[in-house]
Amino acid sequence: MQSSKTTMTIAINLKTIRTKLGYTQSNLAEKADMNPNAYAKIERGERRANTDTLEKICKALKVKSSDILPF
Repeated sequence: MQSSKTTMTIAINLKTIRTKLGYTQSNLAEKADMNPNAYAKIERGERRANTDTLEKICKALKVKSSDILPF
């Protein structure tokens, strides 16, 4: 699947925030109650996150959705 520009922007934003906070993908996945492989695919832009998943990730990162979403 080819990733859309929006999916890739979300992926880049997630990685940027996660690394600034010092989390590994595995740490963040655990905090968000997600499978680490599923989170990694979202962060690489290989999988689109639904709204429930994005909410869990935002809560784990303690950020607003507007910090991640490009619109």
